[in-house]
Amino acid sequence: MMLFYIAAAVALAATILAMTRTNAIHALIYLIVSLLSIAVIFFLIGAPFAAALEVVIYAGAIMVLFVFVIMMLNLGEEGDARERKWLEPRIWIGPATLSLILLTELVFLIGSVEGQISQGV
Repeated sequence: MMLFYIAAAVALAATILAMTRTNAIHALIYLIVSLLSIAVIFFLIGAPFAAALEVVIYAGAIMVLFVFVIMMLNLGEEGDARERKWLEPRIWIGPATLSLILLTELVFLIGSVEGQISQGV
């Protein structure tokens, strides 16, 4: 049950951060983290197929489309300056931390499900 609350907190935090960012790329990264945490919630409630669809369709295909559209926008010199700023490691701390929490939770979940399967539960 604790894993559900962690995933829900990550989803809420990432969604709020996605809505409050003025930079489209940062908002997109937080939106991807939010969609991945929702996939973890689907997995926790016993819907692994819905979780897989969430990852493949939304976090995969739709987000690639969003990235393509954003990258096709020609922002000129201002865009180049912002892109150099995005490459700084401190910009990626928030999304990387949330993604690490989700990865740890997912590894723990997969391990617990495999243990139940081997025990015949």
